[in-house]
Amino acid sequence: MVSICISAISSNQGKTILSSALLYHFKDSVRPFKIGPDFIDPQFHSKICGTPSINLDAFMMNKKQIKWLYGNYSDKKVNILEGVMGFYDGMDKKSSAYDISKLLQIPVILVLDGSGSYITVSAVLKGLKTYKKDNTIKGVVLNRISSQSHYELIASQIKKDFKDIEVLGWIPNHLESLQDTHLGLDLSDMDKLEDISKEVLRHIDLSILDNSTFNVKHAKLDDYPFKTIKKIEKKIAVVNDENFSFLYHDNLKFLQEVFTEVILVKAAKDEPIPTDCDIVYIPGGYVETPQAYAKIQNSQNFKNSLINHAKTKKTYAECAGLLYLGNCVDDKQMSGILDVDFTLEKRFQRLGYYYNEDGVKGHAFHYTKPCDDTNGYEILSKEQGGDGVIGSWKSENSLVFGTYLHTMLRCNKKLIKKRFL
Repeated sequence: MVSICISAISSNQGKTILSSALLYHFKDSVRPFKIGPDFIDPQFHSKICGTPSINLDAFMMNKKQIKWLYGNYSDKKVNILEGVMGFYDGMDKKSSAYDISKLLQIPVILVLDGSGSYITVSAVLKGLKTYKKDNTIKGVVLNRISSQSHYELIASQIKKDFKDIEVLGWIPNHLESLQDTHLGLDLSDMDKLEDISKEVLRHIDLSILDNSTFNVKHAKLDDYPFKTIKKIEKKIAVVNDENFSFLYHDNLKFLQEVFTEVILVKAAKDEPIPTDCDIVYIPGGYVETPQAYAKIQNSQNFKNSLINHAKTKKTYAECAGLLYLGNCVDDKQMSGILDVDFTLEKRFQRLGYYYNEDGVKGHAFHYTKPCDDTNGYEILSKEQGGDGVIGSWKSENSLVFGTYLHTMLRCNKKLIKKRFL
């Protein structure tokens, strides 16, 4: 089984370009993974290869849980993990590409920018290799290369300096297929993927992946390392569409495991919440921008059914779900289920990992803020029990709960019992 982690020295170095090309190339036999809490890259992964991408986040889950999660989902011939930021970024939270690849013993292929340089690229690689001796860096792909001779200058120096590093090849500077495509965050023309993949991989020797360096035995599935929850004899509706798309795949799988019935509701299609549902879960996404709001502003059947549901039954919402439960975001009217108004700022209001007051770990990234937080329920803080700002709200009868915090449900039995039951 080929298993590789794609990383680099920082963002915008070519991780997504290479990962996307490989996912398309191996699309019939690959499982994508994303290191960290990001929602955008996993959606992109899944769109490319048709297989759900799995987030591996060692801040929200402990080491045993990460190993189990990886083992549970590494069910294909090829596993491709895309890193987050630079290789060592996130070490302070134990969730860098270095941490995850070391924990799982996955060989790392670094994408190194060779533009305007040649010998110095090997010096950069030495720094990455020696910063932590127990890393699993095993290969490099050189990006933004001007010519075959430019590549050979760099590759020969790396081969001279490192006997344990495979140089797989290079990606040309100024790829023609990317001239009118923003690869990584949005790709409206999926028909171009084949051309992009071929161009990215044209000078990369994929046969190197067949050697023992990049072949890893199937991950052993250890005993279930999460607190078990008895089967919940209830029906849950999960709102999931282009507005509410920030849904960790394992969150959905977990809910399907523990609830008697899980149904997906598309708010943008104006699908109503079924009256026999016991709980509604609304993930994050986008409702605050004009483009996003236009997709949901006329969904009156959905809105009215949610309002009726929330009068007597549980509702749990994250980020965009929280915004939709409020009165409004500036002049954009929401459901009014929670009595809070929001406004959209030009600068992000939260970014990174947070704790709620129950000690639940999660991630938050948003540009909105409440106009008045006096009726807020709890703060979100960078350190457990530390200072923070209001980030969660609930209804007077406690049936409805909305928060800016995105979290992973499988490792939060207390949250399930308190907010879903």
